[in-house]
Amino acid sequence: MTKVLILGAGGRIAKHVIDQLLEEKDVELTLFLRNASRIGKTDSSVVIDGDVLDHLKLKGAMSGQDIVYANLAGEVDKMAKVIVDVMREAGVKRLIFITSLGIYDEVPGAFGKWNKSMISQYLGPYGKAAEIIENSGLDYTIIRPAWLTDYDEIDYETTQKGEDFKGTEVSRKSVAELIVKLIQHPESAIKRSLGVNKPDTDADKPAFY
Repeated sequence: MTKVLILGAGGRIAKHVIDQLLEEKDVELTLFLRNASRIGKTDSSVVIDGDVLDHLKLKGAMSGQDIVYANLAGEVDKMAKVIVDVMREAGVKRLIFITSLGIYDEVPGAFGKWNKSMISQYLGPYGKAAEIIENSGLDYTIIRPAWLTDYDEIDYETTQKGEDFKGTEVSRKSVAELIVKLIQHPESAIKRSLGVNKPDTDADKPAFY
């Protein structure tokens, strides 16, 4: 039985991940989020109402887990620090953490300039969060999605840290599919930072914008 703690379990990517993992007989979920009532009742997982910045609450949720998947917003750099500290204390090694495209200045051309102009205020905290995780000694995978859509499709490719980011958009369902694969195969993509995009979406900005 693989025990998975999902931080930020009320998010839209996380919802797709949860729906898929509830079909897995050998996965046990703990869902951690502010305002747990958003999840509703589930007989297949533990639901905890809490703030990631609450060290003691997070430590209680972390006990006995095998994998932590974090899909957070806000003070993500501070959250990353608490998560890393608690994982070390709890002896949990595997972390999957969602950040943002552009944290390494890896998005080229006109789209890179547009992206930076749109989300520059978020790049600092997400970049710092990535730095904390990369220096943590944990078995991490950082995921940097392109601009997100709610299209009902699974169609994506990945790039590595140090490579130019490709494309402009990707569906939340595609990102969730990648996360589920990493949970199913936790030995894959360790100590990697993956850009995620839908192929053939290169442009000056996302088509939907």
